[in-house]
Amino acid sequence: MKLTVPIDEDGQVDSRFGRAARMAVGTVTDGGQLADWQVYDVGWDVLHDQSAHGQHHARVVRFLKDNEIDRVVFVQAGQSMLHTIDKMGLLLVQAPVMDAKDAILQAAALQEG
Repeated sequence: MKLTVPIDEDGQVDSRFGRAARMAVGTVTDGGQLADWQVYDVGWDVLHDQSAHGQHHARVVRFLKDNEIDRVVFVQAGQSMLHTIDKMGLLLVQAPVMDAKDAILQAAALQEG
């Protein structure tokens, strides 16, 4: 399973999703182990205000699709962004600010319901 989370310089979940500077993508095995961890400098903090709202959502969608994401971990996100991700059929998992790798592992362990 592949999950993504906004991440700050200290390895914590960043409270900004659509304005995140960096996103991490973690691959979790069926046994609940973190098999891969990649951090991407997406620059959404700068890009967010440099284009139309729809273009920014398209940028986020492209990232999610390109990385074959199954679940999205976030602290907070705008309602329209949450709606966009939900329409993609991805599971949204809200988390507090905490260690990003721990957040990914906890989100992967949740049962879909």
